[in-house]
Amino acid sequence: MLYIGCYTAESGGSGTGVTAVREVDGVLTPVAEVELASPSWLTRHPAAPVLYAAVESAAGEIATIDLDAFAVVDTVSSGGGSPCHLAITADERFLLCANYASGSLAVFGLAADGQLTGRTDLVVHDGAGPDPERQEAAHVHMAVPLDTPQGTLVSAVDLGTDEIRSYLLSGTGTLEQLAVSAMPAGTGPRQLVRRPGTDLAYVAGELNGTVVTVREAPAGTFTPVLVTQATLAPWTEGPNYVAHLELAGERLYVSNRGPDCVTEFDLSGDRPRAVADHPCGAFPRHFSLVAGTCHVAAQREDAIVSFPLTGGAPARFRTGTPTCVISG
Repeated sequence: MLYIGCYTAESGGSGTGVTAVREVDGVLTPVAEVELASPSWLTRHPAAPVLYAAVESAAGEIATIDLDAFAVVDTVSSGGGSPCHLAITADERFLLCANYASGSLAVFGLAADGQLTGRTDLVVHDGAGPDPERQEAAHVHMAVPLDTPQGTLVSAVDLGTDEIRSYLLSGTGTLEQLAVSAMPAGTGPRQLVRRPGTDLAYVAGELNGTVVTVREAPAGTFTPVLVTQATLAPWTEGPNYVAHLELAGERLYVSNRGPDCVTEFDLSGDRPRAVADHPCGAFPRHFSLVAGTCHVAAQREDAIVSFPLTGGAPARFRTGTPTCVISG
């Protein structure tokens, strides 16, 4: 199964809510749909039949969807405006929410059945960056949890301040700041993905079209070591709004909005090396790698574009203004 989130009319999109589709022999077939205003990011609970949606509105909400009934069973305030990312801690006790517009990070308790039990903390970032339009204030875009001997670490990626702020998450769901790591000015960091078995991680630079390789030492402190253009071919025709990162073994995949491709990087050497730009439809906001296929939410093409990672013709599933596609 794949689950698709979108922008609806409330955000200038043409989607209707969350759509469940089944893939059979490369063909996507709709199975169920629930109406919801601009569920721009989706996260599946690892054990319970529950899906969470970030409702990207000025007020900001988190919707809980029961996958057995495929219906919204709960909606709560996200604690800030325009929530854009959700993540679950490894112990399945907490849900993390990045609120873009208000530059805040919220923590919610989770019951064993996946239901939200209430907000346990909220931290608000301050600061700005050199881009007067996109970095006029803090804009938290992602929160990444990590299990450590000291407990759960949460690293919040802030596009507005060019920083990654790391916190220690207590057993009661409160956050204690541990470190603030600066990214190169004007990067506009959007996402962070750690490379397992190493002290390296990669940061998507939305505003300058780059991938920043960072070294994490100690845990939660990130030092930039290399800045790489996010596409294989030089891109000079306008902005490249880098969006999403995924790791698959010794390969890193990066979506580029502007060049409209998913770029594949080889990580086997001493630095990331771009080896292919995969065409993937207009404005690839998000993608998922599933069993050798890359499923791309091509936001401005009104389609999920699916292509084999080993090469081959892409397939298209038409759907309104998709922003997120996940498996589950």
